[in-house]
Amino acid sequence: MIVKSEDAKKREFKGVEFEVLSTGEKSMMTKMKYKKGDNVLFHSHPNEQCGYVLSGEHIIRINDTTEVLRAGDTYAIPENVEHAWEVIEAGEAVDVFTPPRYDYI
Repeated sequence: MIVKSEDAKKREFKGVEFEVLSTGEKSMMTKMKYKKGDNVLFHSHPNEQCGYVLSGEHIIRINDTTEVLRAGDTYAIPENVEHAWEVIEAGEAVDVFTPPRYDYI
C-alpha cells in the first residue's frame, strides 16, 4: 500500500490530532501532531507501540519510568503497559502500532 501525503487520513483521538499514514495487515503508522496542552493520561492498549520524535519536547511515562523526549529520540511500549504523554513544546512524532489500532481508523 502506498499513501501519498495529501491522502493521509486526518483523525483526532482524545483531543490529539494525528494522521493515519498507512495501515497494513499487521501494523499501522501514524503521525501525531501534538500541541502544547495535549496531554494523554495513563492508558494501555493491546497494541505494541514504537515511536520516533520528529520535533518538540515531550514527557513520556511508562509504568514507573519518566523521560523527556526530543527530536531524534525513540521509544517502545509493550502491549497492555500503562503509559502517558505530556507535551512541553508542540511537535510531532511518528508511531507504529502492531497490530493496527482499529479505534484510530
